[in-house]
Amino acid sequence: MNPQLLALVCVAALMVTTWVISLIISDASIVDITWGLGFAVVGIATWLADDSRTSLDHLITVLVVVWGLRLTAYLAWRNLGHGEDFRYRAMRRRWGSSFWIMSLLTVYVLQGTLMWVVSLPVHLSHRDSAGVGALAIVGTALWGVGLLFESVGDLQLARFKADSSNDGKVMNSGLWKYTRHPNYFGDACVWWGIALVAATTGVGRWGLIGAFVMNVLLLRVSGVAMLEKSLVKRKPQYEEYIARTSAFIPRPPRRVVN
Repeated sequence: MNPQLLALVCVAALMVTTWVISLIISDASIVDITWGLGFAVVGIATWLADDSRTSLDHLITVLVVVWGLRLTAYLAWRNLGHGEDFRYRAMRRRWGSSFWIMSLLTVYVLQGTLMWVVSLPVHLSHRDSAGVGALAIVGTALWGVGLLFESVGDLQLARFKADSSNDGKVMNSGLWKYTRHPNYFGDACVWWGIALVAATTGVGRWGLIGAFVMNVLLLRVSGVAMLEKSLVKRKPQYEEYIARTSAFIPRPPRRVVN
């Protein structure tokens, strides 16, 4: 099967299954846990279906599966048992009895479409054969930086939130001292890294579109922009944190002049 079609089938099956489960348990926010898992499924499925697997195919599969499963495990640990996320509760109130079908269209179909686009470097790389060269090594190094930022940032924030004395406070130490969103910065690095690895092949260069879309999502849509609107309202200290700390790319904190 064509790797793009196979990826689409995998994403569609996973999203419809997750949607049905969400209706049964009345928790649409399980889609967040499925996000990373979907990329791992695409990576494994397209790798298994490729009869002429190369060292580059092996590398890309390992990179996307490690990232996807780590994210899935972390979000499952963080979210399960805590009820539906406030974003989806707001949608339930807005759509009422139509939520079941509206959630399919505006949450699961939308996220599935974005998942297929972002994963372009993964399934496009199977269209051509290539070995691991200098560009793939650079991409793997960038992926490693991203995974480090994402993993360490998540761990630091989890420890911060576990301390009840920090309730209502802003996390501003560790990696969070240099960027307000080390996890999102890490995500971006991971996908630009995977896209660079895929760009070793001719058609794989179109996978850079996937990394660009992920970057836009993280900065302008569901990442920084959406989260900070909520944080400014909930945490009075957050505006001061914004004034001295980079939103995305890590750098030393600015000096705030009163």
